[in-house]
This record gives sequence, C-alpha cells and structure tokens, in this order.
Amino acid sequence: MATRPLASALPLSKTPGAPSSGSHHSPPALVRRLQTLARALASSPPQAMASAPAPKKVLVPIANGTEPMEAVITIDVLRRAGADVAVASVEPGSATVAAAWGVKLAADALLADIADAEFDLISLPGGMPGASTFRDCKLLENVVRKHVEKGKLYAAICAAPAVALGTWGLLNGLKATCYPSFMDKLPSEVHAAESRVQIDGKCVTSRGPGTAMEYSVVLVEQLYGKEKAEEVAGLMVMRPQHGVEFSMKELNSTSWNVGETPNILVPIANGTEEMEAAMIIDILRRAKANVVVASLEDKLEVVASRKVKMVADVLLDDALKKQFDLILLPGGLGGAEAYAKSDKLIGLIKKQAEANKLYGAICASPAITLEPHGLLKV
Repeated sequence: MATRPLASALPLSKTPGAPSSGSHHSPPALVRRLQTLARALASSPPQAMASAPAPKKVLVPIANGTEPMEAVITIDVLRRAGADVAVASVEPGSATVAAAWGVKLAADALLADIADAEFDLISLPGGMPGASTFRDCKLLENVVRKHVEKGKLYAAICAAPAVALGTWGLLNGLKATCYPSFMDKLPSEVHAAESRVQIDGKCVTSRGPGTAMEYSVVLVEQLYGKEKAEEVAGLMVMRPQHGVEFSMKELNSTSWNVGETPNILVPIANGTEEMEAAMIIDILRRAKANVVVASLEDKLEVVASRKVKMVADVLLDDALKKQFDLILLPGGLGGAEAYAKSDKLIGLIKKQAEANKLYGAICASPAITLEPHGLLKV
C-alpha cells in the first residue's frame, strides 16, 4: 500500500493586508504622507484618539459531559469576532471538566467566582450529562434567569434547550429547536421547530454538533451584525450555505488497511487550532477509534490558538512508545510551528511514511509542518 498524506485547508492566521517578503517599496511621496500622518497621530493627545468599543462579554458554562465540539466551536468563533468569552466550570471546586468523548477542557474560572458579572450573551453547550448538570445547578439557573429578565441575548444547543432552558421555563411561548431525540422533551408551551438554527427574539437555539458552526456564526451576527458574521465565516472557509456539496478531490487513490479499532495520534501544542483538534478527536471517537491526544508541551494542558485550554491524554514522549494507524495534525499557526520544530514528532511521522502508514494535516500544518520536511512528496 502506498502512503498518501492527507491534507485539508483552513485559514492561516495572518494580519490582513500584511505585505509579503517580495513586496515592492512604497513610492517616496506615499512614504512622506505616511510619515506625516504618523507624526500627527503621535503628537495627538490621548483624549483626542477614538477609543475602541468594549468587547461584548459572553459566558459559556461547561460541565462533565459537555459536548466538546459545541463548547469549543462557540468559544473559538466568538473570540474570533472579538468577544470576551468567559468559560466557566459549574463543577464544584474543579476548573477542569471531563467533557464528552474523553475530551478534557480547563475553564477560565469557576462559575461561583464570576456569577455576579454582567454578560451580553450566555450560551449553553449541549451534551449529556452536561445539560442535566446545567439544569440542576441553581446558581447557573439564577444567573441565566436574571440575564433573561434584563432582556439580554441567551442561547443553547443540542440537549441544552430542552433539558435546561425548557425546564427553567425560559422557552415558553418561543419557537425553539434542539437535538432531534430531545424534541419531545421540549415543554408544550414551546413551539418546536426543526430548524438547524432558530432565532426567536433574544433567544437562539440549535440542533447539535453538526450545526455548531452555523449556530456560532449566528451568535456573532446577533452581537456584532451581519458584516462581522460574514467576515468571520469567510475566514473559516465555511461553505457559503448549508446543502452545498463538499468538494473533495482524491489523488493517488489507495486502500486504507487498518484494524477494526484504529489507533490514531492527535498531537496538540500551544497555538493549536482548538476547533480542528476538538472536531477530529470527537468525531473519530464517535466512530469508535482509539484516539490518543498527546501534548508537545512539558505539561498536559495546552493553551490553543483562541485561548481554549485543552488537556491531553499523554505527553508526546509517552505516545512515542506506541504504534499508530494514523497520525493527524490539527492546524493553527502556533501549533503547526511547534510540530515543525519537534524532532521527535517529525521523526515519528517520517517512520509512519516509511512504513506506508497514514498521516494527515489540516489548515496551516500541511504547509508549515509537512512540506518543509518532505512529507507531501508522492
């Protein structure tokens, strides 16, 4: 079997409009005008400078059993839009939660420590038993109820609309949706809808992991407007609309000969793109694969590109002792650069290639990690 590296693309974080290394020098007249403008700005008193608007504040609670894709995608997308997102654990005394599918997340704070803060939006991820933990958390119920009474935005996805918001009576009289198998658990006072994302007044609800990206972009639109939502969606290379066919081109087709339970390595590092990591881990574990998440840092916890704190299963040194059917690299510029600099990881991938085993990468990692080490050659 011939080895075929797998690659996919998501955007590389880059300053918009930044010149490439091959850019021409600016014309002298333009340089003089820019210098004049810079001096004028430098001499302006601070009070004359327009201050940037304060970022919108968002609360995303998490618990043991929270659906990791729904939590991580929401946090990531809202932070891309500029929101100040507080990730709060509702688990007593523990900032680290064991989310669904064995994904471990570390919150920014305990809910008890920030319960008195004001937020522009509260968004509840789904997953079980995470949603039922939300439902039974009186502190969270009080925080959300007061927030709703002030006429502010609130949202939930998957099981959380029915299990938490519905139980609290915060969907009464509204049109709402939720995970398909929980639709019959919506209270009779709720107008059930099968929309992928449903907006009714200040409330947004959605169906599940597969709608989390759309849901998150809708939340951006509710907070910042349509233009910002389109900007964020475009940079994430989202499909222009649901229903558009996936475009996948396969070259040098080969069979994938792996066992019934494939062993898969997913390395993570500071700067790894958390959405990509969470989706890869979550979906492959749903498919019953044995996924090992390995940290390249000197500790299990890494701070991903949008400051989501993910906790690996093992350190890379421990993963090196095992054999894998597939190695998958998430993207994120910082993470891809860390992979490229890791002699141990690159050595492992090269051995994988020499053994005609599978490996792949997404976003920045094909170009930053694989290509410089000759791992994209056919």
